[in-house]
Amino acid sequence: MSISDKTRKALEKIGLTSYEIRTFSALLKSGELTASELSQKSGVPYSKIYEVLGTLEEKGWIGTDDSRPTKYFAKSPSTGLETTKQKMENDFSQNQSVILNELVPLYEKSGTSEKPDIWVLSGAINIAAKILEMVETCRNEVMIALPEAGEELVKQALPKLRSLHDKGVEITILTSDKMDKEYIKAIKRVATVKIKKGLFGGGIISDKKYVVILLGPAVAAENSSEVVAIWADHAGLAGFARQYFEYLLKDSKKV
Repeated sequence: MSISDKTRKALEKIGLTSYEIRTFSALLKSGELTASELSQKSGVPYSKIYEVLGTLEEKGWIGTDDSRPTKYFAKSPSTGLETTKQKMENDFSQNQSVILNELVPLYEKSGTSEKPDIWVLSGAINIAAKILEMVETCRNEVMIALPEAGEELVKQALPKLRSLHDKGVEITILTSDKMDKEYIKAIKRVATVKIKKGLFGGGIISDKKYVVILLGPAVAAENSSEVVAIWADHAGLAGFARQYFEYLLKDSKKV
């Protein structure tokens, strides 16, 4: 059994070395092995194999038994990923504290202020064009909240959503219970769709960085039916919008 280049690169991105990947792969294929056997099957030099096994065990990807000589076995990839994730989150949290404690006072002292791009958009066509431009470079995740007034946006964005789906982008859509059932049926083919009663606002978050907030016709002008939105590339605003989106998802119903 060989690991694909795509999976190998993904493992490297979360911190596993080439030797560690080869060793883990050999254990997946052959089951329990001694260090000597692993060196032969993985191609990792014997002079390096114990160091590699030690780091893999520390990272939670392998375990050992009590036999003589010691035999090593692969743990579930889910276990390895979870252990790695927790360690990365702990390391990030610790480094974040160190960085913020020293650099935030320097930033505040400098008098510098952030200047994110923030635009007010009006009209379904203009908003849809901005959304399509925003997701053009999306690589990982799109989260969308669509009120009833967003049906026209669905029409405009559906081809791009199909393209993102084909590229492996994770798409989550929260929509109003008053949305036309045909539109819901169409977007369900390319996204995880959930329904929420009384959803009157909406928006889209791309890769946790770019955000469009749909404000609806009520704020456009008196007696206006035109949709209005705010677009921004502010990571903090996108993060706040994402937290609110996840809050809305909690009491929504999956289609």
